[in-house]
Amino acid sequence: MATMDISSILQKSTSLSADQIRSVLKNPSVLRPVTIGEALAHKEYSNAEELVCDLCKEMGLDFIKDIPIGDISADLVRNIPINYAKQNSLLPFKEELEVVTVLSSNPLNLKALDDLRVLFSKKIRPLITTNSKIQDAINRVYEKSTANLSGLDDLENEDYDLEESTIDLLEAGDDDAPVIKLVNSLLFRAVKEKASDIHVEPYEKDLVVRFRIDGILFDIFKPPKKFQNAITSRIKVMANLNIAEKRLPQDGRIPLKVGGKDIDIRLSTVPTAFGERLVMRLQDRSNVVLELTQLGFSEETLHKLDDDLLTRTYGIILVTGPTGSGKSTTLYGCLSKLNQPDVNILTVEDPVEQRIHGIGQVQVNSKIGLTFASGLRSFLRQDPDIIMVGEIRDLETAELAITSSMTGHLVLSTLHTNDSAGAFPRLFDIGVEPFLVATSILGVIAQRLVRVLCPHCKVPYDPSDFELNALGISRKQATSGNVCKAVGCNNCNQKGYVGRSVIQELLIVNDDIRSLILQRKDGNMIKKQAIANGMKTFRDHGITKVLAGITSIEELNANTQLDI
Repeated sequence: MATMDISSILQKSTSLSADQIRSVLKNPSVLRPVTIGEALAHKEYSNAEELVCDLCKEMGLDFIKDIPIGDISADLVRNIPINYAKQNSLLPFKEELEVVTVLSSNPLNLKALDDLRVLFSKKIRPLITTNSKIQDAINRVYEKSTANLSGLDDLENEDYDLEESTIDLLEAGDDDAPVIKLVNSLLFRAVKEKASDIHVEPYEKDLVVRFRIDGILFDIFKPPKKFQNAITSRIKVMANLNIAEKRLPQDGRIPLKVGGKDIDIRLSTVPTAFGERLVMRLQDRSNVVLELTQLGFSEETLHKLDDDLLTRTYGIILVTGPTGSGKSTTLYGCLSKLNQPDVNILTVEDPVEQRIHGIGQVQVNSKIGLTFASGLRSFLRQDPDIIMVGEIRDLETAELAITSSMTGHLVLSTLHTNDSAGAFPRLFDIGVEPFLVATSILGVIAQRLVRVLCPHCKVPYDPSDFELNALGISRKQATSGNVCKAVGCNNCNQKGYVGRSVIQELLIVNDDIRSLILQRKDGNMIKKQAIANGMKTFRDHGITKVLAGITSIEELNANTQLDI
């Protein structure tokens, strides 16, 4: 194994900087007249852990392979912020009379070790392990600390008080049962960290709580398995669901007020082999409707929307993309632009996510027969100018939307497809005739969301030749741009990203596209024709954001892999 390979592995498996690694590998070993790098290069390693272990032996440092999480006291980390621990990749392990043993992946980070020496007023002994194990240990120890603060340790001796929760989480009192405190603290933390979803997932031997933040799932907490039923029942009671019914899926809603914010939570329960799995989607009802310019649309797309689509008085505009890609937000942005005193706008949604003054919004309720189709049918008697249908799911809704567009109404709706061209085969599959599709659809906006690099910690990045070839850009373009990569800091909770931005493609239906639709051509042929007509794909728009330093190459590849 070459010294360069060792350097690369150490950079990934430890928190040593590049300069520190070079310094270590160039220092001669005490036992032999060769450098540490040369000593390690003559050996073969099956994984990074073995390499770090051998490096510690060469440097005379102690190494630990498996970290006994249960032996680490939560009191040791009480005065150390989790962001500080993660950023410096260190964790107090054991406190003795005169010495505190600290887990670390960077024994050369003397400043951080000195901070702990001052904090504990004792000598600090570093115990080395890999960076990944340190980060995992930090998560688990701080989870245990949070559980103690939430009163989880007292659950075993408590009777569960499952009465209706107060609306305002901040009004939860000290007399509340620990299970109520625990659920409230999870909801409060989710709102604070701007999570879009909370997952409560039961497995054979444990229970896992995860948050989806900026589209990525993170493990947050692992309550003891024996408290699974109490936690599940508490959440179901808050949503007015039947806690005795555990064999069928259920849907509910939890209205909350957190720190003055009105939060609407949609709860879905599904029975699994190891208990009920819960997913809660959080909607901040106090959010203002964003303008299209704030969502990340390109100037070219905005001009086309203004000039070719939103000025029309009839026809259908579709927004497509996977679940959670911001389709509803885009529709609200379009409606906000169209919302004028002389225009009558009606919407039928499931659910109504944001209230807009001046627009009539109808909530779907399938239990009483109020569906997209029935709502849309009744709209035609309300003299609307513009109609928004939350989603086209079936033939009846599609035909009513088309009929509405052909009788002088501008219709906006969403469809679940991977790209813009896929909207047409999808409508064919539903059962819509090609001539109806060709004459009614004005254009299709397809979109996805990419994470935005944290402005506080992103650093310039020099892409490899392989990455440049995959993106289809030259070295000159990359050099003249502002290509950056994620690092992680306290401002972004060590994630390297803050928020998300849209990448999109806009397919305008012209005579060429209309001809292919009438022939029932597949999505690939329609897409090729649209590109020939000047359509920019997801990848094209994403590349401009990479060159502008808005997102990273890694994030673009993860979200546009189907377009490569």
